[in-house]
Amino acid sequence: MVTAVALWSLKLMPGQPEAFIIPNDLKVTNIALGEAIVEENGRTSVKMTYTIPGVSNRDDEDKDANGDAGTDPITGTTILCSLTPGKIEQATVNLILDEGIEIQFEAVGRNILYLTGNFVEQTPAHAHRDEDDFSDDDFSDDAYNLEGARSDVENDPDSEELEDDSAYACKLELYPELTSIYSGIQVTAIYSGVQEIEPPPTSKKRPRDIMDSDESKLFNLEKPSNKKLKAINGEAIPTSQKNVDLEAAVKKEKDKEVKAGADKPKLKVETKELAGGVEIMEHKVGSGPQAKNGDTVSVRYIGKLQNGKVFDSNTKGELFKFRLGAGEVIQGWDVGIVGMQTGGERLLTIPATMAYGKKARSGIPANSNLIFEVKVVNITMV
Repeated sequence: MVTAVALWSLKLMPGQPEAFIIPNDLKVTNIALGEAIVEENGRTSVKMTYTIPGVSNRDDEDKDANGDAGTDPITGTTILCSLTPGKIEQATVNLILDEGIEIQFEAVGRNILYLTGNFVEQTPAHAHRDEDDFSDDDFSDDAYNLEGARSDVENDPDSEELEDDSAYACKLELYPELTSIYSGIQVTAIYSGVQEIEPPPTSKKRPRDIMDSDESKLFNLEKPSNKKLKAINGEAIPTSQKNVDLEAAVKKEKDKEVKAGADKPKLKVETKELAGGVEIMEHKVGSGPQAKNGDTVSVRYIGKLQNGKVFDSNTKGELFKFRLGAGEVIQGWDVGIVGMQTGGERLLTIPATMAYGKKARSGIPANSNLIFEVKVVNITMV
């Protein structure tokens, strides 16, 4: 019986033989062309040269002076398969190579080949004994003498507790090297197709104690420290006094935060309505002289419809300049920007009658109220 235990593969390049000694019993199962075809109409073969060491080729009478028979290796060469692109691109083989054999694989052709297989474990020969191989001693009463043997069912099934854990073990005393302990659970390794799990060792702790200890580890709970705090004079501070001091310190910090928040000036954002229904909201008050009619004002702005869609903007590049009150912009601007200072920011809400009215513009439907975010960058006084 052959059991696969590990995958094996080999890439054969044309003109580059691969020679090695088989480290473990190996079974080659498939040979296929590589992903890149160099010669589409050419045939590539797999040539195998092998050397089997340690095979006796002498009779008993040919033993040397020391009584040992000579051993000469057996060598040979064969072709495992031949592959042609578009016709035969892979071949299934069933080749088992024993450990210790010297092997050389060679791709004879111009295409790359891949060999695939797996390392195997072969059942020992004594596992398949014929009937003739058994002697009468194998069937004698002594061969089946179970006196002193330990049974897994010796204990009374009605008993509340088992005398030992033998019912869960897989005869660990026979295979101690197959036993491993992991995370507190003792598990026997797989042997002859059977896997048994042994229960964890019983604890003398009560279930509640175990649960408490596990929770303490899980949540990293610690017992309160009994170490007493000392005051400046070196005297111990009572526990009750320590709690009071802690609460007082926390309350003091909260009071500071509340007071600091109360001391901060609150910015009142109010909407002011001007002539023609133009509404303004100061976001930031600038500095310097206030803009008046006749001054040249340089601004940045973003224009939006009431649904939030941006139809025009000037946020980079050359500033937008106009003379305030000269009719160079819509009426809402001439009214809404008066009084702004350099660095000031203001939100203008302009009704359609102070904008483009019934006329539709690019991106602006007729009778649209407009919203502008305006920042004054510079004012040139007249």
